[in-house]
Amino acid sequence: MALEDELLNRVTWKIPNALALVGSRSGDERNGMTTSWITQLSMEPVLIGIGVDNSAVTHRLISDGGSFTVNFWDADDTKVFVKFSKPATYEVGDGGGTLNGRAVREATTGAPVFDEAIAWVDCEVRQSHDLGTHTLFIGEVVDAAIPNDDARPASMSDTRMKYGGVKRGGH
Repeated sequence: MALEDELLNRVTWKIPNALALVGSRSGDERNGMTTSWITQLSMEPVLIGIGVDNSAVTHRLISDGGSFTVNFWDADDTKVFVKFSKPATYEVGDGGGTLNGRAVREATTGAPVFDEAIAWVDCEVRQSHDLGTHTLFIGEVVDAAIPNDDARPASMSDTRMKYGGVKRGGH
């Protein structure tokens, strides 16, 4: 039985997803990208999985750089995610830099951590699996912090954003 694209979109958009910024770096090139495909995959070691579009700048930077950060954001400040739906602009600053005007610094792996993140994890890539349109990057947590333990982390349901289902514009 063939399923309608509209049904597939509507049902997959009901999957509760966190919303965060992924930081990536290869050499001097850095990026921040909005993502909603994030999950913990193991307890020993602690592994985090993220799904990244194969055509994204972030995919290349994680593949080449071997690490990524996941930066959780306050649910009351979701406008940031729109600015990171396209490749970011990095500017060098005192003691760090900015991505799209948001202050970042290097984590243990060298991937960018956002100063405004309410919590973050820094991961070294242990595996990657090309799954079609996206690659599952599996990273071991090597560093983490919770700068604001009282804030509620943003999720897709805090916005009007939708991601998932079938590719838009047909097959």
